[in-house]
Amino acid sequence: MLKYFSANWIFPVSSPPIKNGVVAVNPDGKIEEVLTKEEAGHLDLDIIVYKGAIVPGFINTHCHLELSHLLGKIPKQTGLVEFVQHIIKSRQGDIDEIKAAMYAADKKMFENGIVAVGDISNQISSKEVKEKSKIRYHTFIEAMGFNPERAGTIMDYVKGIKQDFEPLPASIVPHAPYSVSPQLFELIRDEAQKADTFISVHNQETEDENAFFENKTGGFLDLYQFLGLDISFFVPTKKTSLQTWLLHIKEQKTLLVHNTVSSKADIAFAKEHNNNLYWCLCPQANLYIENTLPDVDLLIDENVKITLGTDSLASNHQLNILSEMLTLQKHKQVAFEKLLTWATVNGAEFLALDKQLGTIEVGKTPGLNLIQLSADFKIESDKVQRLI
Repeated sequence: MLKYFSANWIFPVSSPPIKNGVVAVNPDGKIEEVLTKEEAGHLDLDIIVYKGAIVPGFINTHCHLELSHLLGKIPKQTGLVEFVQHIIKSRQGDIDEIKAAMYAADKKMFENGIVAVGDISNQISSKEVKEKSKIRYHTFIEAMGFNPERAGTIMDYVKGIKQDFEPLPASIVPHAPYSVSPQLFELIRDEAQKADTFISVHNQETEDENAFFENKTGGFLDLYQFLGLDISFFVPTKKTSLQTWLLHIKEQKTLLVHNTVSSKADIAFAKEHNNNLYWCLCPQANLYIENTLPDVDLLIDENVKITLGTDSLASNHQLNILSEMLTLQKHKQVAFEKLLTWATVNGAEFLALDKQLGTIEVGKTPGLNLIQLSADFKIESDKVQRLI
C-alpha cells in the first residue's frame, strides 16, 4: 500500500519546488508519484500532511566514522598542524569504546536524515558498523606516506585493507598532499583507473600547506619533526599545494575536501586540468580547526560542483548535514535551494548513487526528510524529521 506525504513545500531538487505537493511512496521507500496539490485533489487519497518542507535524504561526502570516540577531546581552533598532532596522540583507545562510538554516530546520522556517506578509514574497525547500517557507505581507504621510497609498500598495505572491506564498496585514496609522495599519488590513480572508481583527498586546509610546497616553510616542518620524518629529499615546487599534486591524478573523478585556502588561480588551474572534480565543504570542521571558512562565493562564481561533509566528531559537535547548511546560510548567506543541491544530488552524483538517491523522482529511493523553513526559504532549525 502506498503512503502519501504532503507538506507546505516539496523540494524534488530535480525540478522546481511544489507548494502543498504530495509524494507517494511504496513500502520499499520507492517514489511512485510526485503530485501537485491540484492533481492530488482529484483523487481520493489518505494523505499525511506536515508543516514544513519535504526534501530528499542528505548525502555526507566526507566523514571519519572511526574517530567518533574523540568527540569533545580535541582542543578547538589550534590550527591544522596542531590538530593533526592531537589526532595522532589520541586516536587509539579501548576497542569497545571506539566501536560503541561508531554505532552511536551511525545511528545519529541516520536520525539526521543522512542516507549515504563517503567515509575515510585507516583500518578495518568500521566494517561491522557499516555492514549493519541503514546508511549506504562508500569507504575511502586512506594511504599515507611522504617518502617516495615507501610508495609500493604502502600501496600493498592499503590494498590489504581494501580487500578486508569486501564486499562493501571501497576505494584507495590519498590522505593529503603533505602526506603522500608523487609516486604514491600515481599508484593510487592507477588503482582507481583500474577499478573504475573515484577518490577523495584533503585539499588546502591551511596556508601552511601552500607555504610548504611553495618554499618549504610553515607549520608542516614542525609536524614532520613531531613524526620523526626526514624530509631532506623534498624540494619545494614553487607552486601551491593544489597546483603541485593535481597533475598526478590526471582526469580521475576526485573529491577535493575542505579547500579552505583555495584561490581563484587554484580553481582555474583545477578546471583546466581535470573536469571531473567535486569540491566538498565541511564548514563546521573548518571553524573548529582553523576558525575560518573557504571562499564560498568564489566557488559559486566559478561554477564548480560543491558537496557537503561533516568531517569527524574529532572536529565537530555533530554529524548533521542540515547543520552544515545552516552554518553556510548564516556565515555566507548561501540560498537554500543551492545548499540543498549541494547536500543531495551533487553528493549522490559523486558517490555514483544518483540513480537511486539525491532527488525526489519516480523510481528512486532517496529517503524523505522534513525540515522547517521560513516563508522566504531560510532554514529555521537544524532539526530533521526523517519520514522514510
